[in-house]
Amino acid sequence: MATVLDRPVQAAPVAPVVRAISFADVKEALFAGVEDFNRAPVIGALLGAVYAFGGIFLLSCVFALDLSYLAYPLLAGSVLIGPFVAAGLYDVSREIEAGRQPTLKGVMSTMFAQRQRELGWMAFVTIFAFIIWMYQVRLLLALFLGYSSFGTLNEFLHVVFTTQDGLTFLAVGHVVGAALALGLFSLTVVSFPLLMDRDIDVVTAMITSVQAVIASPGPMIAWGLIVVALLAAGSVPFFLGLIVVLPVLGHATWHIYRKAVVPAA
Repeated sequence: MATVLDRPVQAAPVAPVVRAISFADVKEALFAGVEDFNRAPVIGALLGAVYAFGGIFLLSCVFALDLSYLAYPLLAGSVLIGPFVAAGLYDVSREIEAGRQPTLKGVMSTMFAQRQRELGWMAFVTIFAFIIWMYQVRLLLALFLGYSSFGTLNEFLHVVFTTQDGLTFLAVGHVVGAALALGLFSLTVVSFPLLMDRDIDVVTAMITSVQAVIASPGPMIAWGLIVVALLAAGSVPFFLGLIVVLPVLGHATWHIYRKAVVPAA
């Protein structure tokens, strides 16, 4: 009869190792993202269109429900779920890196297979952060501007920019939002591509991501600001720029991951 001692001992998974990156690495990753998009523009544009039309849908909903004053925080919060939407782009960059030509069928197959892995839990983290973001907006609205509703977006903007309470709401909201965004950025900047690339648990992926930010705070924060700036620019007009901006940033994030995390042996 076999005993516990007779069973082979399975080696524990090796934790990912991070390394510092430079501002030059961030620049190289961004240009590499452009090159990857040029290699597979149709796949990138389709995934970018999903994100863009998602933004149009959300904006249409808030105006249809007479909640136009939530348009800006809703769109700002949508940046938080960008890494999840871009998950398919990491697979495209991985295929290009391996010398293979990515196909839409292959990318969809890989994404479908992720339902049995840890990526779904990482998606939950980003969606939960988005919900918290929207709740804190409503809380700050109640604290500084009361529970009164605003008939139009212009009325809301008038109150925000011409009253002391409105300016305080704007300032506090941006500080709280920046803190939440920085926290989520630290948890996700390399965790999504890491989970696509290796069979590890979501907690290890998030810890590795935070370690990568701590190892290179300046370049990583610069990368986060670049992401926010390009997504904001791509949202004008009518989110159409996101059809190109999102895939470029998604591919570039893969290369940031490759530079910040030592490849597995």
